[in-house]
Amino acid sequence: MEHDASDPLDSATAWLAGDRKIALATVTRTWGSAPRPAGSQMVVRDDGAFTGSVSGGCVEGAVIGEAQAALQDGIARNLKFGVSNEDAWAVGLACGGTIEINVAPVLGTEQQETLNALRAARDAKRAVVLATELVSGATRLLYPDKREHSALAEGAAKAARLDQSISVEDGGKSWFLTIFNPPLDLAIIGAVHIAQPLARMAALADYAVRVVDPRTSFASAERFPGVTLSHDWPDEALAKAPLGPRSAIVALTHDPKLDDPALDAALKSDAFYIGALGSKSTHAKRLERLGALGFTKEQLARIQGPIGLDIGARSPAEIAIAILGQMIAQLRKAD
Repeated sequence: MEHDASDPLDSATAWLAGDRKIALATVTRTWGSAPRPAGSQMVVRDDGAFTGSVSGGCVEGAVIGEAQAALQDGIARNLKFGVSNEDAWAVGLACGGTIEINVAPVLGTEQQETLNALRAARDAKRAVVLATELVSGATRLLYPDKREHSALAEGAAKAARLDQSISVEDGGKSWFLTIFNPPLDLAIIGAVHIAQPLARMAALADYAVRVVDPRTSFASAERFPGVTLSHDWPDEALAKAPLGPRSAIVALTHDPKLDDPALDAALKSDAFYIGALGSKSTHAKRLERLGALGFTKEQLARIQGPIGLDIGARSPAEIAIAILGQMIAQLRKAD
């Protein structure tokens, strides 16, 4: 795997492999209009070189100094900065804010192996959480898909579900959980007119978009430039690239031969969002067909149909907005 010089985790593992010393700085809490959200990271090398950002420029210099000091004494520190209005304007904010930053030296083989394992899990597109004990700087990895029962494991599952780094208490210690989620995935079944604006909008929202339609004249590069296309039947396409907990799927063809196999696969997956285009009567008939396959009412309730938020959408672009809005609402919804 090549080293991405703009990626803190890539830089951390590359520098460690080159026998350099590093410290990891992580935003653990914010108030007001803080420049960077909790979970933002910066890795600092022993000579002051760094990758990443914790404030957009306001306090990086101070953090680098603290990181070098931490590498000298081996002690983690928790810093608190108030970003002034003047500094906030300098990084494009309307007002100041306050941030807390944990700076932890990466010392010893165990911590280095933790970062290597973290990078490997992220590169494999597996959800992983880096847990950092804020006093000592000790770290450990948590995997949300393991479904373990502890305060840390439950916190990791929550962080992964919300796509948000959080703090938790466990055993009288304060831990910060930095989430590394795999990319969001949207499978669009049917290369119809609505699929065109939806593919573009979802890509802007950081979804990896794929369009599945065996009709080559529909699913063409001319109609969907830059989009991953599959001309397999939906059940075949989804078997090759299964849906996961970071996946959304929308069935747009109105054709049971295409939509139903896709929905069958979706209902058997952990996809966070399942939607199907059609009127109430069309959706009722769809539920009857899927119910005959053995799906329960509770399982069928996962399908959003008619699809999208009720915003009075009419044009394909407006319908795409309604669909994407409903997907985001489902993704960000807390238990």
